[in-house]
Amino acid sequence: MKKEVCSVAFFKAVFAEFLATLIFVFFGLGSALKWPSALPSILQISIAFGLAIGTLAQALGPVSGGHINPAITLALLVGNQISLLRAIFYVAAQLVGAIAGAALLYWLAPLNARGNLAVNALSNSTTPGKATVVELILTFQLALCIFSSTDARRTSPVGSPALSIGLSVTLGHLVGIYFTGCSMNPARSFGPAVIMDRFSPSHWVFWVGPIVGAILAAILYFYLLFPSSLSLSDRVAVVKGTYEPEEDWEDHREERKKTIELTAH
Repeated sequence: MKKEVCSVAFFKAVFAEFLATLIFVFFGLGSALKWPSALPSILQISIAFGLAIGTLAQALGPVSGGHINPAITLALLVGNQISLLRAIFYVAAQLVGAIAGAALLYWLAPLNARGNLAVNALSNSTTPGKATVVELILTFQLALCIFSSTDARRTSPVGSPALSIGLSVTLGHLVGIYFTGCSMNPARSFGPAVIMDRFSPSHWVFWVGPIVGAILAAILYFYLLFPSSLSLSDRVAVVKGTYEPEEDWEDHREERKKTIELTAH
């Protein structure tokens, strides 16, 4: 675990999550600003959120995995794909990034367009219980798309994972905006709520719904549909951040072998 945290790659990944969430929140919320000359449409907002997440997944995914969402990070932890420490750092970076992105937009947007900075809220007589189920379903389909399109074990053509994930986010917004403003991401809801100091009694919906939905998708995908062949000790090593795949171990062995040969000569 200490070895993972002390690596430069780890801190690059954490910074990438911060930066990606900042940009995502800035562009996503920015598309929903209520400009007097042209109010945003549902389609416009949906496409903007989808384009933002697809662009960032393509640009920064190779650095950190492109989670950009605490629900996805926690689901990957439950699915035994990342370590506990990485998950903690990622979630912290995402939340801080969301606050920074919302703060930047608040500072740049004129008062007559700022509105409530697109803070998530229940609408159309949606109850907190129904809203939770809506957010659960929206995030469930997003998480399944992410897990499937980025699974390195797949041998069939997957196309562009970034495009698939972006379209999944767009799909969720096309439906979810009418119920909850569409969160699918606790950081997206948390950032503007902090800046506007608008935590409604139903704010918990935007945490519970997405997190439960993503975790259910992780259980279904990683344990039922496509279970891993890792042993229990390997699974524990993944959570601790000390696991090395066999191919990595083979590479290290070859490197050590070459070093020994050079030393012998």
